[in-house]
Amino acid sequence: VSRDLSLQPGCCEWLRCCAGGEARPRTVWLGHPEKRDQRYPRNVINNQKYNFFTFLPGVLFNQFKYFFNLYFLLLACSQFVPEMRLGALYTYWVPLGFVLAVTVIREAVEEIRCYVRDKEVNSQVYSRLTARGTVKVKSSNIQVGDLIIVEKNQRVPADMIFLRTSEKNGSCFLRTDQLDGETDWKLRLPVACTQRLPTAAVSSFPCRSPCWQPGLPCGVNVCPCGLFQEDSDPPISESLSIENTLWAGTVVASGKAPFRGMWYPGLCFVPQIGLFDLEVNCLTKILFGALVVVSLVMVALQHFAGRWYLQIIRFLLLFSNIIPISLRVNLDMGKIVYSWVIRRDSKIPGTVVRSSTIPEQLGRISYLLTDKTGTLTQNEMVFKRLHLGTVAYGLDSMDEVQSHIFSIYTQQSQDPPAQKGPTLTTKVRRTMSSRVHEAVKAIALCHNVTPVYESNGVTDQAEAEKQYEDSCRVYQASSPDEVALVQWTESVGLTLVGRDQSSMQLRTPGDQILNFTILQIFPFTYESKRMGIIVRDESTGEITFYMKGADVVMAGIVQYNDWLEEECGNMAREGLRVLVVAKKSLAEEQYQDFEARYVQAKLSVHDRSLKVATVIESLEMEMELLCLTGVEDQLQADVRPTLETLRNAGIKVWMLTGDKLETATCTAKNAHLVTRNQDIHVFRLVTNRGEAHLELNAFRRKHDCALVISGDSLEVCLKYYEYEFMELACQCPAVVCCRCAPTQKAQIVRLLQERTGKLTCAVGDGGNDVSMIQESDCGVGVEGKEGKQASLAADFSITQFKHLGRLLMVHGRNSYKRSAALSQFVIHRSLCISTMQAVFSSVFYFASVPLYQGFLIIGYSTIYTMFPVFSLVLDKDVKSEVAMLYPELYKDLLKGRPLSYKTFLIWVLISIYQGSTIMYGALLLFESEFVHIVAISFTSLILTELLMVALTIQTWHWLMTVAELLSLACYIASLVFLHEFIDVYFIATLSFLWKVSVITLVSCLPLYVLKYLRRRFSPPSYSKLTS
Repeated sequence: VSRDLSLQPGCCEWLRCCAGGEARPRTVWLGHPEKRDQRYPRNVINNQKYNFFTFLPGVLFNQFKYFFNLYFLLLACSQFVPEMRLGALYTYWVPLGFVLAVTVIREAVEEIRCYVRDKEVNSQVYSRLTARGTVKVKSSNIQVGDLIIVEKNQRVPADMIFLRTSEKNGSCFLRTDQLDGETDWKLRLPVACTQRLPTAAVSSFPCRSPCWQPGLPCGVNVCPCGLFQEDSDPPISESLSIENTLWAGTVVASGKAPFRGMWYPGLCFVPQIGLFDLEVNCLTKILFGALVVVSLVMVALQHFAGRWYLQIIRFLLLFSNIIPISLRVNLDMGKIVYSWVIRRDSKIPGTVVRSSTIPEQLGRISYLLTDKTGTLTQNEMVFKRLHLGTVAYGLDSMDEVQSHIFSIYTQQSQDPPAQKGPTLTTKVRRTMSSRVHEAVKAIALCHNVTPVYESNGVTDQAEAEKQYEDSCRVYQASSPDEVALVQWTESVGLTLVGRDQSSMQLRTPGDQILNFTILQIFPFTYESKRMGIIVRDESTGEITFYMKGADVVMAGIVQYNDWLEEECGNMAREGLRVLVVAKKSLAEEQYQDFEARYVQAKLSVHDRSLKVATVIESLEMEMELLCLTGVEDQLQADVRPTLETLRNAGIKVWMLTGDKLETATCTAKNAHLVTRNQDIHVFRLVTNRGEAHLELNAFRRKHDCALVISGDSLEVCLKYYEYEFMELACQCPAVVCCRCAPTQKAQIVRLLQERTGKLTCAVGDGGNDVSMIQESDCGVGVEGKEGKQASLAADFSITQFKHLGRLLMVHGRNSYKRSAALSQFVIHRSLCISTMQAVFSSVFYFASVPLYQGFLIIGYSTIYTMFPVFSLVLDKDVKSEVAMLYPELYKDLLKGRPLSYKTFLIWVLISIYQGSTIMYGALLLFESEFVHIVAISFTSLILTELLMVALTIQTWHWLMTVAELLSLACYIASLVFLHEFIDVYFIATLSFLWKVSVITLVSCLPLYVLKYLRRRFSPPSYSKLTS
C-alpha cells in the first residue's frame, strides 16, 4: 500500500480498512500477523503511474484519448482504403510511429526513475522481533501485527503502537517533520503493561488489540482502541491513546523500541497538463476548423459533383498538414532539453526536474505560496539578544554575560558555606552581576528540555551520563526555541546536565552541580501562550515560580514597568522571536496552599480546565520581570533578495505556515515579505458570520496593506464570505496565513486558481506541504531537514529557496518563450506547405492531387527543416544575468503575449503570404514540365524555412549554425536520390538558380524589412537592455 503523505484528522481515519473504504472493526494480534482476520495491503510506497503489464496499453491510451492523436491514427488507417489513398503508406505511418516512439521512451525513462526512488525507500531494513529472536525485514515486507524494533534516527516505516522503549525514563521523543512540517520533538509514551516487560518477552506476550468498534464516535482526539490479554491472571485491559502511537514517516529521537505495525492509506499521482499545452491544443482546434472549412470550400467549388463525400475525405487527407503532427513531439523534446538545461545549471546545483511536462509553467507564475519553517528559514534557532531593561546584550557582548556568571559563582565558592546559593533577602538595588545571574538561571530552569547522552566512540552512554560528558550531550525538546535558550545558557556558563520527571541538575562554571526539585510544571499551550515551572533549590530550600511567555500575555502578569512594551516592539521589528521571563519567590506555606487548591481543581469533574487555569492564575500576578530574550529563526541564504526579485517580477507571495501568528508575522517582516513602508493588517480571530462581516469591512478600508490571518478565521471567512474574502486577499501585496492545516493550504491554492485563473506555484519542504504542492499548477519541493516527501511529490526539487529566483526568472522565462516560438514556427511550417497545396489544387481545377509525394513530404518536416526549427529551444533574448537583474522582464510574460491569438494570427498571415508567393512564383516561372514546378517550389520552400528560422533567432548558438548548414547540405545531397520527383539536370541550370533566388527573396525580404522597422521604431523591452 502507498503511504499517504498527509496526516488524516482523526486517528480512526488512518486505521480504516481498505475494503470498500468503510471503517470496520479489526483485531490485531501482537507478533502474530498470521492470525489476522482480514487481508491488508502491503506496506509499500508506489509513485508509478503504470506497472509492467499496463505500461504500453496505458501510454497508448493516454496518447489516443486526445482527439488530435486519434485523428492522425484514423488518417493513417484510412490509407488502407484504396479510394482514399493519396500516396505511399509510409508518408502517414512513419511520422505517427516516430511521435509515439518518442512518447513511449520518455514515459519509460520517468517510470524507471520513479521505480528506482520507490525501491530505495521500500528496501530500508528494519528488525522484526519474533519468538526466535530478531530477523531483518524490508520496509515493504512489514505486515499488520509485526513487532518492529526501530532504532534511533530511523524513520518509522508504518503507523504503529508504541510498546516498549530502552530509555530509562520510559518515554521517547518523536519528530513529525514529514507529517506536519515541524522538526521539533514530540513526547510519546509506551503502553504501561508492555514497558514493564523485557524486550525479548514482548514477542511472547499473547495479547490482542481491537482498533475500532462500530457505533462509537470517532472524533479528532478519540481513538477507541485497547490492548487486552484475557488469559492472564489478572486479565490485562489497557486503553490506548494518541500518546501510544507513532506515525509513518516520523523519526525516533533516542533509544530503541518495539512497535506493532498498523496500516497507512495510499496516495495516487495524476500527471499534470500545463496551461501552455492547453493553449496549443486550443490553437490546433482552430487549425482543425480551418482544415474542415478549406476542404468544404474545395468541394463546394466543384459544385459537389460526383462522389463529393469521398472528395471531402481526400481533401481532409490532402490538407492534413495544416495540423502539424510533429508539433507535439517537438514540444515534448523541447521540454526534455529544458529539463536537461535546468539540471546542468551550475548556479542552482542539486536541482531535479521530476515532471518534465510543465517547465513552461515556471515562466508564468502569478502567485507563489510558500511554507515558512525549513523553506524560508533554516529551522535553526539562534539566541541573539538578552535585555534587562537598562542594558541589553547582543551576540558581540555575550562574553560580558559569561564574566558576570563566572564572578557570581566564584564569589559564592569563596563565601562561607552558609552563604552558598542565592540569598533570600530581597535587595532594593541589586548588582548587575546578580541581575544577569537571576535572568540566566531562570532561562536555564524554565523549559521542557531534556539532556540526552550518547556514545561518541570514546565514552559509552552510561559513563557519559554519569560524568555529564559535554561531547556526548544533546538536547531534546518539543520546540527548537527552547533548545536554543538552553544552549545559550550553556555557552555562558550555566549548563543543564540532567533532568527527569521530578528533578533537574545545572552545572556552574566551577563544576559545582546545583540540584533542583521540579514541584509543578505548566506546559506551553497556544491558548495560554506561556509556560511556567515551580522548582525548589535543594541547597537552600527556596521555592521559586518561573514563567516565560509572549509579551501580549506577560504584560499583565509582571509588575508595572515602563520599558517592556517598547523593547518588545524594537526586538520584534528586528525579526526576533521575543519571550518575557519573570519569577516569583514562594514561601513554603504559600506553595502548600497553592498545591492543595491545584490538586483539588485537577480532580474536578466539571469545568476542570477552567478551574485549573483559575488556580494557576492566582499565582500569576505581580511577578518580577527578569529579562527579555530574543531568538532568531535564521533565514536561508539570500531569501530577502529572492523575495524582492519575485515581487519585482509581478509575483505575489503568500506564506502559509502552521506556526503561530506572532512568529509568522515576525518572519514575514524579517524576510522582507512585507516591505518596510507597508502596513500589516492582523485579521482578528472570528468565530461566526457577524464577526467575519465586521472584520472584512474593516479590512476593506485598508489600502496596499499586507494581511495576516489565522487558519480558524480563514475557515470562517471562506465558509460565509468566500468570494469577498478572496477578492480582497488577491489585492494584497502579501498574505500570511498562520496555523494552517495541510488541507487548508491546498484549499487556498485551489481557490486562487478558481478565482483568479492565474498560475500558482507552491514551495514547501515537509510532508505537510505535499497537498499544497500537488494542488498547485507548479510544485517545488525544497530538500531540507524535513525529509524528502515534499521534493519527491513536487514537479521540481531544489536545495535552497534562493534557487527559486533563477528557476523562474531564467529557466521558466526561457522555457516559455522558446516553446512559444517553437510551436508557432512548427505551425507556420505546416501552414506554408498547406497553402501551397491549396493554391496548386485551385489552379488545377480543384483536383485532390498531392503537390508533393513520398519522401518529399516526410523529408520536409524531418531532415530538411527539423534541426533548424528545433534549434529554437536554444534561443534566448537576453543573458541570464540580465534576466536576474531585471525581473520586470518576467512580468511581461504574465499576460501570455508570446503565445496568443494575435501572434498566432500574425504567423498564419505570414504562412499564407509565403506559401502563396512561392506557389504562384513557381507557376509563373516554370517553363514546360510539371516536375519543374515541384523543383522550384520545393527548393524555395526549404530555403524560405531556413531563412525564417534565421529571422526568428535572437541570440545565435553554434549549434543553430550547424543545424542550418546541415539541413541545407542534407537537401542538396538528397537531390541525387530524388530523381523520381525532381529533375536533377534542371536544378543544375542557371535558370533554376535565379528563379529560386527571386521567389525566396520575394517571400522573405518584406519580413526582414518589417522586423527591422519594428526594432527601430517600437523595440521590445528586452532589446533595450541588450543594446
